[in-house]
Amino acid sequence: MSHRQDRQLVMDHLQRFDMRVLLYDPFTTPLQARHSGAHKVGLAELLSHSDVVSIHAPLLTDTKGMLGARELALMQDDATLINTARGGIIEQGALEAELVKGRINAILDTTDPEVLPPHNPLYQLDNVFLTPHIAGSLGDETQRLTDFIVAELERYSRSVGLKHLVRREHLARLA
Repeated sequence: MSHRQDRQLVMDHLQRFDMRVLLYDPFTTPLQARHSGAHKVGLAELLSHSDVVSIHAPLLTDTKGMLGARELALMQDDATLINTARGGIIEQGALEAELVKGRINAILDTTDPEVLPPHNPLYQLDNVFLTPHIAGSLGDETQRLTDFIVAELERYSRSVGLKHLVRREHLARLA
């Protein structure tokens, strides 16, 4: 599942609840965001106005270290940061500093480095929940991914157009 599909799945689930969903994505127009059930905002506005920030972005040159000390400081007290994307999107030292203070909470499925050293302080903090980068690969998700791949291969073998094309102009921003 792509980061964009993952993000859309989360937004679809959130639409069932009475909440305002904010979206920061430089490649999404305000109209596309509205059709997805979100309001497009800048990164600073998203961070400073959200109770929960969930990251769904590929690790690219433009996203590496995108959330550093300045950005994390914008988050509200007691806000929760969820990262199921890539650890390198968040500056690990800045994240650890904020979490050790206890000002924000985090659910981290991925970190930088991918496996934290054994004595990392995050293992001991009550405001941190760590998982071993398994968010997209549990339960039925693995079977859905397999079914998706097989269906695309069947379309290709029958010379039928693929359902989900990867376009050359999008390659630079795919993980």
